[in-house]
Amino acid sequence: MSSTSSEFLTKFETKSNRVKGLSFHPRRPWIVASLHNGVIQLWDYRMGTLLDRFEEHEGPVRGVNFHKVQPLLVSGGDDYKIKVWNYKLRRCLFTLLGHLDYIRTVQFHHEYPWIVSSSDDQTVRLWDWHQRSCLSVLTGHNHYVMSVQFHPKDDLIVSASLDQTVRVWDVSGLKKKTVGGSFREPEESMGDGAPKIGADLFGSTDTTVKYLLEGHDRGVNWASFHHTLPLIVSGADDRQVKLWRMNDSKAWEVDTLRGHVNNVSSVMFHPKQELIISNSEDKSIRVWDMSKRTGVQTFRREQDRFWILAVHPEQSLLAAGHDSGMIVFKLERERPAFALNEGNQQTGAQLLYVKDRYVRMFEPGSGRDIPLLSIRRASGAQGVPRSLAYNEPERALLVCTDTEGGSYELYQIPRDASRGASEAPESKRGLGLAACFVARNRFAVLDKSRQILVKNLNNEVTKKLAPPHAATDAIFYAGTGMLLCRAEDKITLFDLQQKRAMGEITCPNVKYVVWASDMKHFALLSKHAVVLGRRDAQKLEHLATVHETIRVKSGVWEEGSNKAFIYTTLNHVKFCLAQGDSGIIRTLDAPVYLTKVMGNKLFCLDREGSTMALSIDKTEFQFKTALIDRNYDEVLKIIKRSKLCGQSIIGYLQKKGFPEVALQFVKDEKTRFNLAIECGNIEVALTSATTLDDKDCWHKLGVEALRQGNHQIVEMAYQKTKDFERLSFLYLITGNTEKLAKMLRIAEMRGDVMGRFHNALYLGDVGERVKVLKEQGQTALAYMTAVTHGLSEAAEELAAQLPDELRAQCGAAPDAGLLFPPTPIFRDNNWPLLRVSKGYFDGPVQTAGGDSGAVADDLEGDIGGGWGGDDLDLGDAPDGGDASAAADADLAGGWGGDEDDDLGLGGDEGGEGGGGWDIDDMDLGDTDGGARAPRSGGGAGGFFAPPTMGTPAALRWQQASSVAGEHVAAGNFSTAMELLNKQVGVVDFAPLKPLFLSVYSGAASVVTGTPGAPLFETYMHRNHEDHSWTPRGTDGLPAVCSSLPGLSERIKAGYKAFTEGKLPEAQERFTYALQSVLTVCVDARSDLDEVRESMQVCREYITAVMLEQTRRGEFAEQPARQVELAAYLTHCNLQPLHLLISLRSAMSSAVKLRNFNTAASFCRRLLELNPKAEHKEQALKVLRKCDEERSNAVELEYDERNPFVVCTRTFRPIYRGQPMVRCGFCAAPFAPSEKGKVCAVCKVAEIGAKGSGLINSRHQRARGQAQFDREASFGDD
Repeated sequence: MSSTSSEFLTKFETKSNRVKGLSFHPRRPWIVASLHNGVIQLWDYRMGTLLDRFEEHEGPVRGVNFHKVQPLLVSGGDDYKIKVWNYKLRRCLFTLLGHLDYIRTVQFHHEYPWIVSSSDDQTVRLWDWHQRSCLSVLTGHNHYVMSVQFHPKDDLIVSASLDQTVRVWDVSGLKKKTVGGSFREPEESMGDGAPKIGADLFGSTDTTVKYLLEGHDRGVNWASFHHTLPLIVSGADDRQVKLWRMNDSKAWEVDTLRGHVNNVSSVMFHPKQELIISNSEDKSIRVWDMSKRTGVQTFRREQDRFWILAVHPEQSLLAAGHDSGMIVFKLERERPAFALNEGNQQTGAQLLYVKDRYVRMFEPGSGRDIPLLSIRRASGAQGVPRSLAYNEPERALLVCTDTEGGSYELYQIPRDASRGASEAPESKRGLGLAACFVARNRFAVLDKSRQILVKNLNNEVTKKLAPPHAATDAIFYAGTGMLLCRAEDKITLFDLQQKRAMGEITCPNVKYVVWASDMKHFALLSKHAVVLGRRDAQKLEHLATVHETIRVKSGVWEEGSNKAFIYTTLNHVKFCLAQGDSGIIRTLDAPVYLTKVMGNKLFCLDREGSTMALSIDKTEFQFKTALIDRNYDEVLKIIKRSKLCGQSIIGYLQKKGFPEVALQFVKDEKTRFNLAIECGNIEVALTSATTLDDKDCWHKLGVEALRQGNHQIVEMAYQKTKDFERLSFLYLITGNTEKLAKMLRIAEMRGDVMGRFHNALYLGDVGERVKVLKEQGQTALAYMTAVTHGLSEAAEELAAQLPDELRAQCGAAPDAGLLFPPTPIFRDNNWPLLRVSKGYFDGPVQTAGGDSGAVADDLEGDIGGGWGGDDLDLGDAPDGGDASAAADADLAGGWGGDEDDDLGLGGDEGGEGGGGWDIDDMDLGDTDGGARAPRSGGGAGGFFAPPTMGTPAALRWQQASSVAGEHVAAGNFSTAMELLNKQVGVVDFAPLKPLFLSVYSGAASVVTGTPGAPLFETYMHRNHEDHSWTPRGTDGLPAVCSSLPGLSERIKAGYKAFTEGKLPEAQERFTYALQSVLTVCVDARSDLDEVRESMQVCREYITAVMLEQTRRGEFAEQPARQVELAAYLTHCNLQPLHLLISLRSAMSSAVKLRNFNTAASFCRRLLELNPKAEHKEQALKVLRKCDEERSNAVELEYDERNPFVVCTRTFRPIYRGQPMVRCGFCAAPFAPSEKGKVCAVCKVAEIGAKGSGLINSRHQRARGQAQFDREASFGDD
């Protein structure tokens, strides 16, 4: 029976020299090809990129193979050399010598450190690549040995030779002799010198010929083992493919497959299906049905002969090498056929899909998945359903396949099909390139003559139409009575009633069309592009196009939205917005096909046709959509509850014109400054400029502040940049003559002549101007100035120095006017020339730079107390010093002097600012001689003012702090409780009583006085070294014994108890450490971060201890539940040593339950932690046992691939995307039913409480506890 000719479903293709050897990587999307010109190429067939080249062989390379586990590949060529390469190091590790002629094939053993090779020297050789020696030479063939291969499980080797025989070799004796010793890694033995050659060059008694297969009439080119069955397939120059079967005692020919018309080059079994694939020098690849022994498909090339074939061990991929390169292809479509029915409120959405010859129905809402009916499927890849269309009112189903060049089958789903699969009903069949429903009782078919046939449900033609383009080769549903017709690179909207085209859009090679729920927006998916469009007034409008470098697989619109389209490529889930923005949502381990979005769940099908639900984070595209719609309320909500960060989002916001929003995400001060300047947020810009203290930043800040009219910040910026000219002019236009006078003296000290003259001109100081002109030798100008302004004495003095004729010329002009500076309208505050309105985001949120109130306070403080008085010292320069240098140094240090006190711009070094508040008008008496009673007026008539007791330190702490620990130290437990309740929702304070008493007693000390006098109680300060005891100095901070070092010591003690298995003690220590966080006080931001990390450590370890104690106690008699809790424990964030302990415990429990697949996952995770030798040996032993069994005896509530957290009350997993609530303090996760109860982890806070956030430092601004929740969690509540 002849097979049908098919087109390649090409995944990847290269153009190169003749390809003689191929090998797929077992895990990565890589393929290695050896060429006839001696080059070895390493390709990524998913991305279509060349990863590396290896070029050390001299002559053609005919064999190449990847190692299953190690980063190695082996090659053999016509230079008689076998080379072992490390593709990570990108070099050859060593070369094996011994063959005496061309090497045809090489292969790694899947388990032993062996390599097998075949050669034209008529031998098969076995090599030990650890020892770099030849183990055995297999002789017996009397012609070229064309191929050799290890058995995938047994200790057998099959070889094919041009002596017309296939030989099966038994190497079990060699295994017993060599395997079991210790082997060195290849890198460790690189200095051993020349490789060793086995002593036995003429055969070995350790290897014997088990079977000799004779039946081919000419030389045999290839022979392969079946991966599970006792079968061998061979191909030869007699143009035949033979199938052989073997048992323990003999092997025999089963059948011969005929069809090739030239030498068969390579032949092998399909790894997953009952198929045989062969290629030949007749320029074809044939696929054979192994059970029927008939041809199924034939793939042909016009010019190239095929030489080599490779199959992927896990996926349905094949590769073939030919005269001009190679091709990676698949036999059938991997995309399952499916159709989504949105349903109604009662039924919900329903997904119909084809799997294993059944049409199944999956309900995403309930998770129900049942077979509806069985369908007929033709043999071969062409019988695989290509698409599915469902008509819910009539319960009709259209199944399209590629059989006979394109056909469809119309099924009627029985009413009782939801109870279970029924037998395949009679279907109505027809031929056509494509078919889809267009009305309740009509469907359209594009027949092979490129005509559109409209048929009823009896498969009768009711209308025949010509498509809008003669080249139309596909049709898609576009609403009732409408079709989208594909022709070349165009998609046309076609109205079946009016028989005319309504609109057109350009998109090359569209494969799928996805409509939004409003049936107005659509997405066109092609091989490497996604095109979004809109149907408006029966016309097609292009919205956006996204190009991809790798293949687009599927897509679905966001639930209830027409603004976001979610699609998948081979390795990513991505989104595309209607205005063109796109991004990555998550990565994929394997391609999936999207069907529906529900909340944060993405329902999809895998290549096997199994339903899946992926958890996704839609924050990014929801944020971008809200920005586009200018829905700023939603933007603020997302900013508050999400952890958006990174340069990409900042760059996006700047590009789209939202710098004020970008400001909320930035922590880098330089970037914050530039963004603040861009959006005119001068307060944030001032804070960042102060931190950066960069001249360029101060200049930019001055320009922006001047634009807004904020002359106080302009003054500060000019001071920082030492821009004296602009500073003088600023004082002129603001009428600040006192500061102008200071600028005049600064210019004099600096030796700046023009600066002195300008400042004298601004001040109207004629005498100073005359003095400057005189000093510079401009006597005539000085005389003229003095005469004009009526300075007679100066004029007479200068006149004596001028010649008579010049003095006559310098007289005052009769119409001269005096030059005095204008008098500005003086303003104490800023004079905004530009009205700057605060943006929507200039206040409600300051996640990165603090709240606006703090910025305003800082700004006010800088202006009021630090601008004058401390910036310039107007005293004389030191004798013998440089006046200019002294002025610069003084400017850097501050203004200084008492002359500014009446302006409120200066002050004492203590920061009181006495001059600005007229404190000098009060005589506070002489305090030099000691403590004296204050007196009024200094005379005898004054009255005595008795000293009053100052504010107690405890009361000051209470009034000035929001840190609960400081309130506890002050002894005010009630306010501390109120703070903790408000900040983190603490409701049960009984466990905190010992902690409170300890903190309180540690903050105070008692000093004994004279005998008989009462004890004096004093409070300890933790900043006693920095304390300033001036009347208005910085107050001391209480010494709180709950410190960061003490917290660390408690955690270390908990670690020790956990390691020793003292679980109650460990829980007690971690719980006390966690509760002590409530009273910890720190001063540095880095310490604050350590406190937060300590909280997470305590929470994780308390959870781990509770899981283990519950496993040992409550569920001691329930093995399955024990394994579940042990599995959950391994997902706690523990130290590596403790994680090793938990993994070993879980591995042991799973093996006892005979859940070998679960135990294998624990073994692999344990081995990744590099355990001790004995533990590693035990894990490897268990792993081998698990690989043999590969089953689970009991189904567990545990999915290691889906991230989860554990509710510490129900001890059930909460997977990503599922609802949950968290403790207001420690952020421990719980099921929603536990809301309102006391947390089982910290034992003090309410589950689900929303607080303002725990404050452990006076410098810490209150923040939402939700932010910490996000840092500790992978999902939202």
